[in-house]
Amino acid sequence: MPMTNLNSILKRLLKQPTAPFHEYHVRAEIEALLKDCPHVKLKHDKFGNLLATYKNGKSKSKPTWVFGAHMDHPAFIKPPGSTKRDAWDFLGGVPQAEVDAGVKRGLRKAKGQIATWNFPTNITNTRIEATACDDIIGCAAIVMTFLELARLNIQTTVHAAFTRAEEVGWLGAWHLAQNWPFGTDSVFLSLETSRPVNGAVMGGGPILRVGDRVSIFDNEAMAVLITTAKEQGIRVQRCLLDAGACEATATQASGIRSVGISIPLGNYHNLNDARQIAPEFVMMDDLKSMIQLLKALVATKHDGIGERTIRERVELRMQEHAEHLKAGSKLFK
Repeated sequence: MPMTNLNSILKRLLKQPTAPFHEYHVRAEIEALLKDCPHVKLKHDKFGNLLATYKNGKSKSKPTWVFGAHMDHPAFIKPPGSTKRDAWDFLGGVPQAEVDAGVKRGLRKAKGQIATWNFPTNITNTRIEATACDDIIGCAAIVMTFLELARLNIQTTVHAAFTRAEEVGWLGAWHLAQNWPFGTDSVFLSLETSRPVNGAVMGGGPILRVGDRVSIFDNEAMAVLITTAKEQGIRVQRCLLDAGACEATATQASGIRSVGISIPLGNYHNLNDARQIAPEFVMMDDLKSMIQLLKALVATKHDGIGERTIRERVELRMQEHAEHLKAGSKLFK
């Protein structure tokens, strides 16, 4: 994976200010990064989500994946209709006391209708630190994956959805799921950055997300993730991340098969251990492993990789033990 390309994508995306309902800077940058990518087509849905499809040849992975990442982050926006210069609404899951303390420290920086916390973007070989890793890192992972698929001329089809207004209740993902454009054989894969809990650790690899605070995700899709990581030798963690909720919950509630992957996130929603406003950070190796896993998922049909569904396993066992069942049942009175 060309390190210089990844660093460039991260710098371009992480410097963009964003907020719920004000994701236009991030969306425009993603479009600029992908507009000349071979085999990629872009469009907007009616909610303003950015939809992308990489289609090269007639091959498809099984299942066909829809990568999802949201373009917003908790931040300040101008109240609709307000003419007051210093009037701001903070949208996103951060307690008001901590928000007020951050403003008092002079950390707020305004750009047009958006004001964000003002931290520099620092990228090294080991660590990525910025105002908003959540979920710009997920967006960068999708962009890098699409560019890598094109560079390697991989014959496959994969979709992506860059969504709006996740931080106020998965609104973009909900609209997407209610107007699902990707077919019934596809699976939504939420790509997030999340606080590591329940044994997950920073630097331990991307987390295969069994579920979140609200939902448990698709078991068979999770089995494909686990088996692919094992077959490719990609270091991952498998955990229930129940400290928050992600877009897979919204799509799954709408009847879309869904699962999630998260990169362990430090200073979730810009709160450090002392409950002070601080930059978020992730580990570079965790991001690289996520991109490797995404490429492996879509470049393979997953036929014959040794992972049977639960239904297949039980039905095979039923056939194997049919005579034992028959003999034992005769002895019941």
